[in-house]
Amino acid sequence: MRLHRHMTENTLVHPQYVAGTWKLDPTHSKVAFSVKHLMISKVRGTFDVVDATVVTAENPADTTVEATIDVSSVNTNQADRDNHLRTNDFFKVDEFPTMTFRSTSYEVDGDDVTIEGELTLRGVTKPVTLKGEFGGVIVDGYGQTKAALEATTVINRMDFGVNWNAALEAGGFTLGEKVTVELDLQFTLQA
Repeated sequence: MRLHRHMTENTLVHPQYVAGTWKLDPTHSKVAFSVKHLMISKVRGTFDVVDATVVTAENPADTTVEATIDVSSVNTNQADRDNHLRTNDFFKVDEFPTMTFRSTSYEVDGDDVTIEGELTLRGVTKPVTLKGEFGGVIVDGYGQTKAALEATTVINRMDFGVNWNAALEAGGFTLGEKVTVELDLQFTLQA
């Protein structure tokens, strides 16, 4: 899609850009992660309880994103592993029940989106960069205006105090340090 100059600002704006407050549609969204396991494959999972709000400003550069993830909603399709992830070895859910993200900058270049922000996990806040693609805006069959976004980032879990690991007999460790986070999100414009 082509960008057009914003009438009041000399910045580029996506042609489907709509200023307003957008709430996450959790039934059409997914927050997933993957981490290297046994140095040969990956463990994949999701967080099933997520809340997010995007406020698209008249000047797109002033757009803000805030999200909260209930870390106890972690789901790797294996109950024992999920319960271990909730312990002090990993997410320490009793003390830190949520993970949060707050944007510090927002850029759109065509359909490409870059969101800089701060991720807080286990009481530790670190900068992260989300890179992805704006899917567009459409009005659904119920008259609701919807927008979609896909984005990814890679974090080092050790930076957030998620240090648990176990050495392997063959060398190396059970889990990798880098975690890939993949977002596939749909939002609804609030009336």
